[in-house]
Amino acid sequence: MSHLLKYILILAGLLGAANAFAQATQGNSIVADTVMSAAASVPVEPVAHVPTCLEKLTADPYTLIVAAIVLLLFFLFIWFRRLAKHLTEQLSDPGISAGTRFDLEQARSTAIASQQAAKFFGWLLFCGYAVYVAVAGSEMQGYVMQWLNLSVRWIHVIAGIMWIGASFYFIFLENNLNRTEGLRDELAGNLWAIHGGGFYYVEKYQVAPKVIPKHLHWFKYEAYFTWLSGFSLLFIVYYADAKAFMIDPSVAALSPAEAIGIGIASMVLGWAIYDLMSKSKLVLRQDLFALVGILVLGALTYVLTHLLSGRAAYIHVGALLGTIMVGNVFFTIIPSQKALVRAAKTGQPLDASLGKKAGQRSLHNNYITLPVVFIMLSNHFPSTFGHSGNWLILMVITVASMGIKHYWNLLDRGVKRTWVLVASIGALVVLSAAISPAMEDTVDAAIPASFADADAIIQRRCVQCHSANPTDDVNHVAPNGVMYDTPQQIQAMAPKIMERAVRTHTMPQGNKTGMTDEERTVLKRWILQGAQIQ
Repeated sequence: MSHLLKYILILAGLLGAANAFAQATQGNSIVADTVMSAAASVPVEPVAHVPTCLEKLTADPYTLIVAAIVLLLFFLFIWFRRLAKHLTEQLSDPGISAGTRFDLEQARSTAIASQQAAKFFGWLLFCGYAVYVAVAGSEMQGYVMQWLNLSVRWIHVIAGIMWIGASFYFIFLENNLNRTEGLRDELAGNLWAIHGGGFYYVEKYQVAPKVIPKHLHWFKYEAYFTWLSGFSLLFIVYYADAKAFMIDPSVAALSPAEAIGIGIASMVLGWAIYDLMSKSKLVLRQDLFALVGILVLGALTYVLTHLLSGRAAYIHVGALLGTIMVGNVFFTIIPSQKALVRAAKTGQPLDASLGKKAGQRSLHNNYITLPVVFIMLSNHFPSTFGHSGNWLILMVITVASMGIKHYWNLLDRGVKRTWVLVASIGALVVLSAAISPAMEDTVDAAIPASFADADAIIQRRCVQCHSANPTDDVNHVAPNGVMYDTPQQIQAMAPKIMERAVRTHTMPQGNKTGMTDEERTVLKRWILQGAQIQ
């Protein structure tokens, strides 16, 4: 009860702080409005009621969902904590067998990690949501969301670097082991290396050493935190404002709930198909397995790009691949390694196929890394996800990057296949040329379009956000300070209009105002003809 009381007091304190922050934020806006009104010698209207944080929480439609998730995480924290204590008590029995002790130690380790994860994400969700509600509708909303985005993205990138770096290193070890000279019978290979001013010597056992060392490092939490932080980032960037970031009315008329459901379902379906393929006889044919996998991924990518906005579709293909990678770690690699360690500690026969399966899934992860890294960067390059053939562009880049990784892996083994590298880079070069707008521009530049035509489109589709006084329901300040209130402002931003509205279709955001392809073509023609305003 003492722990429960402590958490209740902390929650009450945080709610109070959030409420004070909300009042201060709203108060600052009211004071600023009052000062401006007084300066203009305009009678000050009565100050409207400023809702408290509790009133905002009550009115927000997501409060019950968030509360249910936080409550679930709290009970999971309590349950895992009690489980860890119970397992610790069982381990104090000196009479238990080696196998039972290993099982209990692994269960306790998992319980402790789950306890900490439930605690961390429970507090993260509660505090993040409380701050979001506190600043909702105020001038601080965009600023706070930006920092929340940055914080979680930072965690995601750091964890991803650790995970991918470990993957690259161990595949490098596997490909560079000495497998022939001076090896003991139990060894599969060894490697001497120098780094950071020191010499390192690594040995790989065929199955397991006769005596398992007391301190054995497990590579798993890098993968788990990469996926968890990435999924949190999906909520912050995409699911929190699905209408703007996930839905493009020109692609499919979806509700936010439908778009989010499609995104989550794609990750589950992608993992299920991959896991079935990996457990079938197909996995015995690596070339055929890769071909079928690319075809399935292409089909899923095509569907996503024809249901979600291009940017959201790309990031969900990346989330799908990331889910496959972490699923391999959680469901196959770590359980196989635990089974090998248990067998070695208890003196039972070692199943070499477990190590083979884990190594196979690890190799799959290694090939997936480069496409995932590209997708993580792709939202900065709308010429890819904003193109009408975005699904095909993503698949070409995916296959080419896997080809580059294949050349890299072969080279580590001492096998040089230059044609693989040339073909992969060549595919990227051909792709960049194929989506070049040069030929299309030549035709459009010859068809007249006036500033009046372009201005009419901008006033219909763009000034809702890009104005000194935006009317958009999300952007209360012109994004990046870009305004289209005068002809000169429009002319100055012509290159950016060409890039975002014409080339990549990424503006208006989520195509909220329904800009048509014909309107984009008119803007393009006006800009190609010099963006004249006379």
